[in-house]
Amino acid sequence: MSILKRAEPVVAALAAASLATVVLWLVRQTLSGEPHLVFFYLVPMVLMAILYGIPSAIICVAAATVSAAFFLYDPVYTFYFSNPSDLGELICFAGLALIGAKCTADLLRPAMNGLRGNRASENSRI
Repeated sequence: MSILKRAEPVVAALAAASLATVVLWLVRQTLSGEPHLVFFYLVPMVLMAILYGIPSAIICVAAATVSAAFFLYDPVYTFYFSNPSDLGELICFAGLALIGAKCTADLLRPAMNGLRGNRASENSRI
């Protein structure tokens, strides 16, 4: 049971990144090469940071970065970048996503600690 419990955040992060990749790949095919789709990966990353914390968000960022390099940037289905600015955009995305994961988790921490503190004080009254 504990192995499944520890694997849940990792599986959720990889599933979120995979689902976002499928959606963005379909959008890219429909709009014939729409640039800057990589920043839509911030949505599942923030969701993972809220639900599971920083480690899960970091896994989501890593999976999103690799997936975007392989599926969204020309030439597609390779890790080669024909345009150096695409590589810079991907590096900026990864940095922004990691900072966003940390900020999201830190913003939620006081609320969670306050909630735990209220429960502890209620239990001490009983």
